[in-house]
Amino acid sequence: MAIFRFFTAGESHGRALVAIVEGLPAGLTIDIEYINHQLRRRQHGYGRGGRQKIESDRVDILSGVRHGETLGSPIALLIENRDFVNWQDVMAVEPRQLDDAAARRLTRPRPGHADLAGGLKYNRRDLRDVLERASARETTARVAVGALAQLLLREFGILIASHTLMLGGIPEHPPLDVPWETIAAIPEDSPLRCADRDVERQMMAKIDEARKAGDSLGGIFEVVAHGVPPGLGSHTQWDLKLDARLAQAIMSIQAVKAVEIGIGATISSWPGSQTHDEIYYDADNRRFYRKTNRAGGLEGGITTGEDVRVRGHLKPLSTLRKPLMSVHIDTKEPAEGHFERSDVTPIAAAGVVGEAMVAIVLAQAMREKFGGDSLAEMRRNFHGYMEQVRAY
Repeated sequence: MAIFRFFTAGESHGRALVAIVEGLPAGLTIDIEYINHQLRRRQHGYGRGGRQKIESDRVDILSGVRHGETLGSPIALLIENRDFVNWQDVMAVEPRQLDDAAARRLTRPRPGHADLAGGLKYNRRDLRDVLERASARETTARVAVGALAQLLLREFGILIASHTLMLGGIPEHPPLDVPWETIAAIPEDSPLRCADRDVERQMMAKIDEARKAGDSLGGIFEVVAHGVPPGLGSHTQWDLKLDARLAQAIMSIQAVKAVEIGIGATISSWPGSQTHDEIYYDADNRRFYRKTNRAGGLEGGITTGEDVRVRGHLKPLSTLRKPLMSVHIDTKEPAEGHFERSDVTPIAAAGVVGEAMVAIVLAQAMREKFGGDSLAEMRRNFHGYMEQVRAY
C-alpha cells in the first residue's frame, strides 16, 4: 500500500520551516510557482497582522524532484523566515547569555493559548519555547505540503476551494449549501473569500470595530473538494473512516475548536425525512447521484462521489491588544497575558490551511486505494476502478 505522509519542523521566529514529504508517485509534474501561489494565498486576508508585511514566503525544494518531476523518493521543502534577522540571538541554536528582556522571555501565559499547558508538560520556564512551535506560522509548511497534494489530486480531476461562511456572528444564520461553482468563482483578491459581497463588507466593518477595541474575532470556514470519486475511505475500522480523518485534520489547525461534515450540527435537530440524501441513477452517465448533499459527500466513512464538504469553527485568537488576566509563572502574582504580534482574525488564511489539510487527507486516501510507484501506474489503477464503478 502506498502511504502519503509528511512531517514538519521549525519555530515561528526560527531560521526556517521545513517539511519532509513521502509517498508521491514518480513522474508527477511539480510547479514551484503553484506552491508559492498557495503560500501567498495563506498570507492574505482582511484582518491579518504585521507579520504578513515582513514575510513573503517562497519554497525551496531540496530533494525528491529532478527536472520538474517527482522521483518517488522523499521530498524536502524549506521555507525561510525572513523575520529571523530580527530574532537571531533570541532564537539562536547555540547557548546565549541574555537577560529576560533581550531573550524576550515569556512568563505571562495567554488564556486560550498553549503557553501554560505546554510549559507544564515540557517543564520550560520560558514559555517562548512553547509559543514558537505552537504558533500558526507552522501552517506555512503544511500549506506547501498541501500544494503538493493538490498537484496530485488535480491529475485525477479533484479540485479544492474554501470560503468564509461566518465571521464574528455575521451572518447570524450561515448558508448551508453554497454551490461549488459560486465558491470556485470567488476572486483571488477577495478580502475574506466570502461568496456574498454584501455580507463580506459587513464582516470587514466588524473587523475594524474589533481592531479599534483591541479584540479578536472567530468564524467559520468551509472547504469543498469537487470531483472526488466514490469509494475513498472505509467503514471497516474506526481509523479508516475518511470523515473521522478529515475531522482530525481540520481540528489540528491552530484555533479550530469544532468541525462539521456537510451540514454538521444542524442535522441533529432535523427529522430523518429531511436529513438524508435520497439516491438517484443517471443512466446516460452510468452513475448514482444525490440531489442534495447534507452528508457532505461521505456516508459510513466512505466518499459517495458528491462534493466533500468540511467546516472549521475558528475561535477568536488568544493574543489580544487588551490582554486578559493571567498569572506570572515565577511570582504567581496576577498579571496581564503576554502580547505577541497578532491578527484580528486569520479566517481567510484558515480556509487556505483547511484546503491544504483536506488535500493531504484525500491524497493519502487516493494513494492507499490506487497505489502505484509511478503516476502512470496510479492512473491505470484509477481508470480501471472507475470503469468498475460505472459497470456496477
